[in-house]
Amino acid sequence: QVQLVESGGGLVQAGGSLRLSCAASGTIFSINVMAWFRQAPGKQRELVARITNFGNTNYADSVKDRFTISRDNAKSEAYLQMNSLKPEDTAVYYCNAYRAGRDYWGKGTLVTVSL
Repeated sequence: QVQLVESGGGLVQAGGSLRLSCAASGTIFSINVMAWFRQAPGKQRELVARITNFGNTNYADSVKDRFTISRDNAKSEAYLQMNSLKPEDTAVYYCNAYRAGRDYWGKGTLVTVSL
């Protein structure tokens, strides 16, 4: 079992920045992939960024060059640095971890970007 807790969400003006954190606990050995997803009201959950235990990353086209995912394996934490935020980025952001063939999810943190 892996427990994930997100933090760092909040209200920010367009063009501003936020840094989200995801702390993993429980059976955290050999978490292969950590990722950030988001879900806006009335829309499907979508992948924002992923990072492997070796540091390989993938980003959604909508956030490339604006968001950066990183990972601290020693702390079992993942981060999402979000710059140049747009109102379209408003969503609940969820942390995801993949270990031993299972996906684990946090409860999400709300990011609201205003004009």
